[in-house]
Amino acid sequence: MAHSATHDAGAPGTPGTHTPWYRVLYIQVLIAIVLGVLLGWYSPKTGVSLKWMGDAFIALIKMLIAPIIFCTIVHGIASIGDLKKVGRVGLKALIYFEVVSSLALLIGIIVGEVIQPGAGFGADVSKLDAKAVEGYATKAAADSTVAHLLGIIPKSFFDAFATGDLLQVLLISILTGVVLTGMGKKGESITRGIDAAGQVFFRIIGLIVKLAPLGAFGAMAFTVGQYGIGKVIDLAWLVGTFYTTSLLFIFVVLGGIAAFAGFSIVKFLAYIKDELLIVLGTSSSETVLPHMMTKMKRLGASDSVVGLVIPTGYSFNLDGTNIYMTLTTLFLAQAVGADLTVGQYATIFIVAMLTSKGASGVTGAGFITLAATLAAIPGAPVPVAAMTLVLGVDKFMSECRALTNLIGNGVATIVVSRWEGELDKKKLAEVMAHPVSIGTEISDESPEGPGEDVPATAPKAVAAQ
Repeated sequence: MAHSATHDAGAPGTPGTHTPWYRVLYIQVLIAIVLGVLLGWYSPKTGVSLKWMGDAFIALIKMLIAPIIFCTIVHGIASIGDLKKVGRVGLKALIYFEVVSSLALLIGIIVGEVIQPGAGFGADVSKLDAKAVEGYATKAAADSTVAHLLGIIPKSFFDAFATGDLLQVLLISILTGVVLTGMGKKGESITRGIDAAGQVFFRIIGLIVKLAPLGAFGAMAFTVGQYGIGKVIDLAWLVGTFYTTSLLFIFVVLGGIAAFAGFSIVKFLAYIKDELLIVLGTSSSETVLPHMMTKMKRLGASDSVVGLVIPTGYSFNLDGTNIYMTLTTLFLAQAVGADLTVGQYATIFIVAMLTSKGASGVTGAGFITLAATLAAIPGAPVPVAAMTLVLGVDKFMSECRALTNLIGNGVATIVVSRWEGELDKKKLAEVMAHPVSIGTEISDESPEGPGEDVPATAPKAVAAQ
């Protein structure tokens, strides 16, 4: 399924194309988002009734995420054939994840202290309805450090696939890849079979993603219909602060990292515009995981790095979630009039770093980890019941969390690939020179499987420059 170095003149999403604008996926998703917002605004009851459309689309994607991650990581580790290199790439990725995640947490704290989004809110703790967030609090209480570590181990090999727990899938994928690496020719044949299975799953995703406009329409109609624009207006200062902080992180922190790695963050965003719009509509970064892997390969990152960094990043590199955790915690503390000590700030930082792992970008995961963070602060200065203050707007912030997580993982892949000396800088320069015209529309091609070579998609005229 390898692509030639040039596109046909009439291929969608390439220079010289005459494809009608209404057939371009990202335009369809954008229109669907707008229509969903309008429907939910003018007819809330109808909007709420369409929740199933968004849920169905995400469910279709989620049913394939576990096997795709398994096939990708196993093939990535086994194809490298050198466990020392696997360990080296993994260590570099984890170091990068922790450093950048720490910056995200710190930025959330700094902005929260400077802007004070909750100051003057004057929430009365005694009047808060704890029952509204009781379910989140219960789940958070059960997620202690020991329980979190034990939860990484599935009940059985196949239970990880049944539950879709990404950390569990990562564990069995790494173990399988390591074992296959030492099995010689027999292991190679099994690896080829896993690679072929991965390509099947990738093609299925290619079909499902064409339903993205319907999923985005239903999800946005439900969100606006259920919570209303008024909820956002009531807490606009918090929502606006969160979006502004995320943009600051993307363009300053990730932008600086991207510049160091040799590319523009603005052009990178233009290159992944399709994926960004789908995530915006569905509030889940998982919906575009396979396509992000394909696009990172087209950008010049090596197969082995893409196969390891992108899947692990979905559990360990959640920049948007980290910003949300610290910023929202400070908002709630200010809203209820709690003065936090230096020790409590340190606890928030450490607990947020731990609890954010495994929050895979699906709506609701961030809210559970927020409850766990509040419950762990010494002295409980901010009651978990205070989460009811942001319950109505959490869904509106989940889009930003997922978008920031997605962008952060894309940048991480390029950086680690360069760090490992496996970044095709020429291909990166070619694609970044024309990110909009070169970026292949994900609706028109099924993504490549985990083991496929993905050559440059630049036209000859560009490649010759």
